[in-house]
Amino acid sequence: MASVPRKLWEHPNPEKTQMHEFMQRLNKKHGANLQTFQDLYQFSVAKRSDFYSDVFEYSNLIHTGSYTRVVDESKPIDAIPRWFEGVHLNFAENLLWSRGPQDPPDYHGKLGKEDTKIALTEVREGVSEVRHVTWVTLRKLVALYASALHNGGVRRGDRIVVVGSNSVETLVIFAATGWLGAIFSSSSTDMGVQGILQRTVQVNPKYIFMDDAALYNGKRVDLRAKMAEVVSGMKDCDLFKGMISIRRFHDALDISNIPKVQTLSSFLEQGDQYSPPPIARIAFHEPFLIGYSSGTTGIPKAIVHSVGGGLLNYAKETRLHEDTDSSTVTLQYTTTGWIMYLVCVGQLLVGARVVLYDGSPFQPDPLAFIKLIGDQKVTKFGTSPRWFYEIARAGISPREVTDLSNLRIVTSTGMVLPDQLFEWFYDKGFPTHVHLSNISGGTDIAGCFGIGNPLTPVYVGGTQGVSLGVKVALYDSLLPPGPGKEVPDGTPGELVATASFPNVPIYLWGDKTPTGVPGPKFHAAYFARFDHVWAHGDFCVFHPITKNLTFLGRADGVLNPSGVRFGSAEIYSVIERNFADIIADSICVGQRRPQDNDESVMLFLLMRPDHKFDRKLVNDVKEAIKRELTKRHVPKYVFETPEIPTTVNLKKVELPVKQIVSGQIIKPSGTLLNPKSLDYYYQFAKVEDLVAPKEKL
Repeated sequence: MASVPRKLWEHPNPEKTQMHEFMQRLNKKHGANLQTFQDLYQFSVAKRSDFYSDVFEYSNLIHTGSYTRVVDESKPIDAIPRWFEGVHLNFAENLLWSRGPQDPPDYHGKLGKEDTKIALTEVREGVSEVRHVTWVTLRKLVALYASALHNGGVRRGDRIVVVGSNSVETLVIFAATGWLGAIFSSSSTDMGVQGILQRTVQVNPKYIFMDDAALYNGKRVDLRAKMAEVVSGMKDCDLFKGMISIRRFHDALDISNIPKVQTLSSFLEQGDQYSPPPIARIAFHEPFLIGYSSGTTGIPKAIVHSVGGGLLNYAKETRLHEDTDSSTVTLQYTTTGWIMYLVCVGQLLVGARVVLYDGSPFQPDPLAFIKLIGDQKVTKFGTSPRWFYEIARAGISPREVTDLSNLRIVTSTGMVLPDQLFEWFYDKGFPTHVHLSNISGGTDIAGCFGIGNPLTPVYVGGTQGVSLGVKVALYDSLLPPGPGKEVPDGTPGELVATASFPNVPIYLWGDKTPTGVPGPKFHAAYFARFDHVWAHGDFCVFHPITKNLTFLGRADGVLNPSGVRFGSAEIYSVIERNFADIIADSICVGQRRPQDNDESVMLFLLMRPDHKFDRKLVNDVKEAIKRELTKRHVPKYVFETPEIPTTVNLKKVELPVKQIVSGQIIKPSGTLLNPKSLDYYYQFAKVEDLVAPKEKL
């Protein structure tokens, strides 16, 4: 029988949370007897129309129109059925205004978003500069930008791209784009030109807004050469009218010699904040945002999200799962090129104050960023396991650095959170009252599959459970394409969603629109693996007692030597737990070339400065893996590597390495931060040549 992991946290007063309040609302309205989170979850997937109708009402979204049917539940998820037909709304309008429970649907209220309160606080690296923007100022800025965009020819459905920092200007452009019913897309300034163009060219935008400079690791970087290359790369985009240069620092850089570029100040001269165009309320299923897959081995998928799906899912997750409201102060560390940017600025939906942070969290030292959390009285902090890891390795205890008494919840995403970091969080890192919410989902759904909740305890490992209203199962990952087979709790499998939910993307840009007929890209990306279910590509396991959902790695990177399946995250956890002072990072992949009868596991270690890779270390690593997992988990080969390939968001990418060591030649994507790092791995396709002259390590 499975053992229950160590319990780390539980809510001191769950009856006072919005999730509990919502559950009582369902009990009263539907005559239900929901008592626990699992009760609520089962109701949400068994009665999807009732559940999402009540979420829609509870969220008090500003909208026009009405619906007679929430969704056609008879249609499978790959038919992409439409939700809430007849409802029209606008993402920017709901960020900037609120309505009370008794207000009419299209009411421009101010509930929770008082003009005199601060909406945005922008902080630059090292906390060197702080900039506050009130709600009234934010609305005026968005109105001005929307007017300038409209007078510049932007209309409903046009695309606007930002290559910018996490700044007030980027947020205002995002909202102004949505104001007009246009579609927003973004990339971070640290992305290479090729990566920016791979995203941008395929959506053919009207305008690109780009910072003229950037700040990272204490250095200011002039971006004008990159601007010129991006503009040059847009030559075949027939709708592209030009680039607008955003002044990032006190003095604007001279862009007069770059073709088709004008300054933001000159562009805004054609706008009028006092007579902006009307807010475009668009149909629930119409697009408002394009996100991008990591594209580690090719052109990134341009994933189109609906305005209604984005709004409703965000309201569900932030209010019910995270219990945020207008008293929340949120700091999400993110770049603008990641779906977490939507999580960052989306907190405005509940009237929260949003802290926008630009730069490295380790400059001028790791303490400055931690002190910022306390100084700004942050209540919701979003970060990644990598940040935890570096802070823990440095021996820093955030709760001893600053006053974190206001902090209520910390979310972690981007990669698997190792068990030892769960324990460090409560034993050494943060106050014990803080809710550690490990989440996982992604750009594909602009939301979560695995997420926290305030009604169940936090145990060591995994996410607390599944997002409400999303019918998740784990299928046998070894089955060929076709009908899937669910595995029991406690058995790892491939994560799938078996029924539609509102934030399923509506299509991939440039692909067939989803009419239930398989398209060449959309269907192949998500629905070709198993019949009539969404296959997300993650390898996971449900705990049979706690129902925690633990992510073990990518399904396409599942390690399968001699039929024993396990995730790379299990190996990484052992490395980080036992060798953090010696090994900086690692990457673990399976090798199976056409001539191989079985898969071999290869582990590559990136050493810390002043530490040697030698036979003793290899033996110690293998012994630790054998001791903490099983002997079948022990890699056949262990090598040193000079560099781990990552995306610009610092996610290590296993698939291209797996393909390379298995004998394939690949073209690296522009979204890789260090594409040349892949060159090193080609030699291992002929691994026998490397180990034959000497005894295998």
